[in-house]
Amino acid sequence: MKPLFRTAVPWAVIVVVALLASVLRYGFIEPSHIAHACEAQTVPWWCGPRNVIVQGFLDYGYGYAAVLAALLAVVWRHTFSAVLAVCLGAFALQLYCYEGGALALLVGTLRLVRVQYDAQRTALA
Repeated sequence: MKPLFRTAVPWAVIVVVALLASVLRYGFIEPSHIAHACEAQTVPWWCGPRNVIVQGFLDYGYGYAAVLAALLAVVWRHTFSAVLAVCLGAFALQLYCYEGGALALLVGTLRLVRVQYDAQRTALA
């Protein structure tokens, strides 16, 4: 049971991060009534964090972070680095940084599959 759990947990983390990124985009960034509330004279407390998130994709910061995580996953062959690359790739894809997000998602997924395959092969040997 433990090897199955160890294999499934990274994929569950990736799904949760992708869903949270979708909720963030469609529930907090895109709605026009939220954007209009942040343009008023007196702004709610959550406009500051929202503006930081928006500035992150306007400066392509999420794409750069995803590409760096993908490079880390290539260099450091570990489950954590692969999951980080996939999660940041999915986050970047959801928040308008398509090129870097797609690259990180692909590289991280391939690295994660390879790391898990090697671990399973080593356990069976």
